[in-house]
Amino acid sequence: MTHQAAPQRVALHTRLEPGKEAEYESVHAVIPPELDVALREAGVRSWRIWRNGLDLFHVVEVDDYAAMRAALRDHPANIPWQARMAELLAVEDDYSGDDTGIGLVWELPVKE
Repeated sequence: MTHQAAPQRVALHTRLEPGKEAEYESVHAVIPPELDVALREAGVRSWRIWRNGLDLFHVVEVDDYAAMRAALRDHPANIPWQARMAELLAVEDDYSGDDTGIGLVWELPVKE
């Protein structure tokens, strides 16, 4: 049996354009199958999004966050998705820079 390394857990914050809340949730109700495949091939194990007003909070569990962003930057399934998200978000993600997510301050330790 192969032991798989623990994934990175990355928190992200994005913000919607006012009035785009329902549309954002509708678009995310079912993501394109080719994007689902691309995310999984890029090492994403899970991606959860919570919304509070216009603020979106994401938690991504991924093998390697930097490698995932590099793999998705020019991926044919991700380009149209990011263009669609740019219509809904206050600041679009152009996959430039060295984004590492939100820094962890504290977490309740898991008890064994």
